[in-house]
Amino acid sequence: MSKKVIATPKAPGAIGPYSQGYVAGDFVYTAGQAGLDPQTGRAASDTIEGQAEQACKNLGAILEAGGASYTDVVKANVYLANISDFNAFNAVYAKYFTEKPARTCVAVKDLPMGLLCEVEVVAYKG
Repeated sequence: MSKKVIATPKAPGAIGPYSQGYVAGDFVYTAGQAGLDPQTGRAASDTIEGQAEQACKNLGAILEAGGASYTDVVKANVYLANISDFNAFNAVYAKYFTEKPARTCVAVKDLPMGLLCEVEVVAYKG
């Protein structure tokens, strides 16, 4: 099986020792994406809706760079800083992930940079 690092300027660069994503065989694996603006490296918004929107756009850019799209996503992991944001997050997420991939959503104590959500996905492009 071949593997290739995904790197695109259309999504934020890694803030640690990791890649934006990988293509491994017929699968695309993304690193967790938060609501960071790729140009500034700062939160795109101070609301869950704004950050969720940007996180989804960042995922779309990485998926595209890996030869996949939102409709190819088979699994998503969602991390929320506050579970009370669940419904507001879902309203944004549903616009992008129309195929309703399998998903886990949990609240975590904190996210890097005080962000409100982070999402990672696996896509199958076979």
